[in-house]
Amino acid sequence: MNITIVSVGKLKEKYLKQGIVEYLKRLSAYAKVNIIEVPDEKAPETLSASEEADVKQKEGDRILAKITPDTYVITLDLQGKMLTSEQLAEKLEDLATYGKSKIAFVIGGSLGLSDDVRKRSNYALSFSKMTFPHQLMRLILLEQIYRGFKIMRGEPYHK
Repeated sequence: MNITIVSVGKLKEKYLKQGIVEYLKRLSAYAKVNIIEVPDEKAPETLSASEEADVKQKEGDRILAKITPDTYVITLDLQGKMLTSEQLAEKLEDLATYGKSKIAFVIGGSLGLSDDVRKRSNYALSFSKMTFPHQLMRLILLEQIYRGFKIMRGEPYHK
């Protein structure tokens, strides 16, 4: 399985980078995982609705440029469906079973996802009703993907 994580913004925090490196190493036994960072759009703290839409559109265009037509896209979205770890494992296993070996998880910027990215999405996934920093979300997502593979294989993993 080829998994790509397309994320807006550059990761700066050392502790997050270390965690991501650790989970990428663990995941290498199960899948090829690639992280693609697309630049975030510089914007002032307060934006009008049209300025916000413009920022999301520009970031969305950058995201979509990194996704091939044959890729199954899972967006991380507050309006998405919440799954247990076991259900996420089942989703990944179903995708592999039905020949969807190229999967992209998309993490939007601080303002969220553009309408175009949402339209391209095959599945919208929510981790919580809470909002997380998109940099931290990368680490959480990698941990859950790793946990999913451990569940699929029936291998032990802490609960």
